[in-house]
Amino acid sequence: MRFEGKVVIVTGADRGIGRSTVARFLEEGARVVAADLAPAAGLKEYERDARVAVALGDVSVRADAERIVATAVDRFGRLDVLVNNAGIMDRFLPVGEVTDELWHKVLAVNLTGPMYLARAAMPHLVASKGVVVNVTSIGGLFGARGGAAYAASKHGLIGLTKNIAAAYAKDGVRAVAIAPGGVNTGISIGGEPSARGYEALNRTLPAAVRMAEPAEIAAVIAFAASGEASFVSGEVLVADGGWTAY
Repeated sequence: MRFEGKVVIVTGADRGIGRSTVARFLEEGARVVAADLAPAAGLKEYERDARVAVALGDVSVRADAERIVATAVDRFGRLDVLVNNAGIMDRFLPVGEVTDELWHKVLAVNLTGPMYLARAAMPHLVASKGVVVNVTSIGGLFGARGGAAYAASKHGLIGLTKNIAAAYAKDGVRAVAIAPGGVNTGISIGGEPSARGYEALNRTLPAAVRMAEPAEIAAVIAFAASGEASFVSGEVLVADGGWTAY
C-alpha cells in the first residue's frame, strides 16, 4: 500500500500500459484520475469504482489537459503523482517521408501534452512534494526505434523530464522518465509503415528479446513514483528486456 492516501493522474488510461498502471496504483491504495481521449471499455469499467475519476480529453489541447488536473484536485483534494503515458506513433516515417500534419500531431500528443499537464500540475505537486513520471521510449534514446517525429518527441520528453527534475528539486518534486522497449499494448503504428523506417528498426531487433506485458511496465512506473525511488530524479529507467544491450 505504497500509495495509500495519494492521488495519481494516469493519461492514456483506457488500455495497454495506462490501464495496467491504473490497476497497479489502485492495488497499492491510491485514488486515480483515469484520463483518455474518448469513453471506451476500460474507462467505463472505472466509472464503477469510487476511487477512480474518469476525465475525457485530448492531452494536446491545453484546456483539456488543465481540466484533467483540475479533476484530481476537485474530486480528491490533492495531487501526488502525474503519469504522462498517452502517446501515438508515426508509421516509422523518416524525415524524408513525414508530413507536416503528422509531425505536428505526434509532437503535440507526445511532448506538448505532457508539458501542458506538468505545467498545470506543478503547483499541486510542489504542495505534495510529488512526482512526474513521463513514459517515453527507447525511441527517445536511439534513432531507429521509431520515425522522425516519434524519435524527436520521445527525445524531447526525456529533456523535459530532466528540466523538471532540475528546476523543481528544491521543492521536493521528482521527475523520472520510463523508457520501455516493445510492449504488447495493441497500439496502432498509425497506418502502413515506411519500408525505410521499418528496415532500420528491424536491424536493431535481437531475436532473444521478448515483448513486455503492460503490467511489467506498470510495475516500473509504480516504483519510480514511490518512496522507494526517493533519490531517483532526472533519470531514465530503461525497461526493454535487454533490447538495447545487444
